Amino acid sequence: MLDVPASSDATPRERILAAAYGLFYRDGIRATGIDRVIAEAGVTKVTFYRQFPSKDDLIVAFLGRRHRLWMGWFSDALARHGGTALAIVPALREWFCSADYRGCAFINSVGEVGPVHAGVVDAARAHKQDMTDAIARVLPPGRGRAARASALALAVDGAIVQAQVLGDTEAALAALSLLLKSVLSPAGTAG
Repeated sequence: MLDVPASSDATPRERILAAAYGLFYRDGIRATGIDRVIAEAGVTKVTFYRQFPSKDDLIVAFLGRRHRLWMGWFSDALARHGGTALAIVPALREWFCSADYRGCAFINSVGEVGPVHAGVVDAARAHKQDMTDAIARVLPPGRGRAARASALALAVDGAIVQAQVLGDTEAALAALSLLLKSVLSPAGTAG
């Protein structure tokens, strides 16, 4: 759903990034070696290292691409489903039910390499802030909007993890829907 393979006329950098994108998201960062990325991209080691001096550089580029694609999809999905806070659940259902769903690339990456890779942590923080901002934009205006957006972003992350780990999309979305309604209720919007 969010994977964009390299076109036949793609540059070596684009082919490497497309290969890494698919492999890192599907199999994980640690499980994917540079030799596998090189083979998948159809480039030489020399070409790879000209484009990405290290695997760390490739990881940061992967997260940058994932951020752009995911945020574009999320904003579009929220708009397609009505452009209000109630659009969050059906938007996430699209993603959770996609054939390539493997959770949040940012949560997964921090879990794998975050403590030793500041670039991963920085990318994840920026991504989560942008996700929170997108949620805030679909909330009703008023006092406490930023706090409600932060609470819902936390709930979204919980639903993402639950859908990934337990494999029960509908249970994760039902719990998220309940929290969403609570946050949107008059008592939940007072804060």
